[in-house]
Amino acid sequence: MAEIEIRVPSLGESETEATLVAWLKNEGDFVAVDDVLAEIESDKITMEITALDAGVLKSILKQADATVEPGEVIGLIDDSVQPEVETAAPAAQQEAASNEPAVEAEATPDRDRAVEAPSEAPAGEPEAVAELPARPAPQVTAERKEERVPMSRLRRRIAERLKSAQNTAAMLTTFNEVDLQAVMDLRKRFGGAFQEKHGVKLGLMSFFVRAVCQAASRYPVLNAYIDGDDIVYHNYVDVGIAVSSDKGLVVPVLRNAQLLDLAGIELGIATLADQARHGGLTPDDLKGGTFSITNGGVFGSMLSTPILNPPQSGILGMHNIQKRPVVIDDTIVIRPMMYLALSYDHRLIDGADAVRFLVAVKEALEFPASLTLDL
Repeated sequence: MAEIEIRVPSLGESETEATLVAWLKNEGDFVAVDDVLAEIESDKITMEITALDAGVLKSILKQADATVEPGEVIGLIDDSVQPEVETAAPAAQQEAASNEPAVEAEATPDRDRAVEAPSEAPAGEPEAVAELPARPAPQVTAERKEERVPMSRLRRRIAERLKSAQNTAAMLTTFNEVDLQAVMDLRKRFGGAFQEKHGVKLGLMSFFVRAVCQAASRYPVLNAYIDGDDIVYHNYVDVGIAVSSDKGLVVPVLRNAQLLDLAGIELGIATLADQARHGGLTPDDLKGGTFSITNGGVFGSMLSTPILNPPQSGILGMHNIQKRPVVIDDTIVIRPMMYLALSYDHRLIDGADAVRFLVAVKEALEFPASLTLDL
C-alpha cells in the first residue's frame, strides 16, 4: 500500500498560515485526479486543495476550522486502490456537460461576473449580480434573537486593509459623468462579430480598462504609489478588477493591460472572474496592481466613493447606466449616462491631475475610435 500525502499549497510570500474551511471528501471516499478534497482560506484568498493521485482518502489529519501552514500534511490517500467506476465518472460527466444546451453555458458566466456591464435602465435587475448571500435571509418573527459568528480570515483581512487605507492615505474623490452612446453603438454593431471571432462577449469593462491605460500614459502619477520617501512610477499598467463573490471582495490583477486590445482584456477578465468564483485564484493573482477599477453599477449603485486598494494611489468607480436628458448642440436628447468616481491619494496626486485624468477617461469613452476592436 502506498500513501500519498495531501499537503497545504504555498500561500504566497507574506502569508504563513490559513484556515482549513471544509473537507469535501470523507474518509473512505474514492477520489480521482483533480478532485477537490478540501478548501482553505488565508488572509487574502480562498483556495482548493485537489487530489494529485487517484485512490481512497485513507485518513484526515486536520479537521475543519483548524489552522494549517504551507507544506503541512493534512491527509493521506491510499493509491493502491483504483476503482473503475469512480475514475470513469469524470469522463462521463464531461461528456454530459458537453451535451448541455449552449444557452445555459453562455448565460452562466454573465450572471456570475461582478465585472460585467451594469444595467442600462433604472428599473429591473442588473445584467450581472455575482454576490451571493453568505447565509439564508432571516425569517420574520416576533421572537428576538442574536447570532454571533466568527469573521472569516478573508473578511478580517478586507476590514484591515480598508481601514489601513483610510488611516494612511489622504483620500479625495472627484466625479464626472460620461455619455456611453458611442460605446453602446459599437457594442451593438460589432458585438456579434466580436464574439464570433474571439469567443467572448464584448462588454463594457474592456473599454474602461483601455481608457484608463490611455489616461495613465498621459498622467502617470495616477499609476504610481508612495513607498516611504520615494514615489514609484510604472511604465506598465496592472489593473486590479474588483470581483465580488459569496466569500467577499477580491481584486485580481490583469497584468500589462496597456498591451492588450479589447479582446485580450475581455478574455483576461473572464478568466480571472471564473477563477474568483470557483476558487482558482492564487496569491500571485492578487499581487502587484498599479490601479484598480470597481463596478458598483452591477448592483444598482448610482454614485459612490470607492476606497483605495493600498499601496495604489487611484481607483475608478463605475456605476449604473441610466437614460437621462442631456443637452447636445443646444438640443435636449436622451443618452445612456454613467457617473464616474475617481478616488485618489492627495498626498501624491494634485486635484488638477486627478480631474484631468478622469476627463481623459471620459473623452476616450465618448470618442472611442482609438479603442481598437480588432475584427
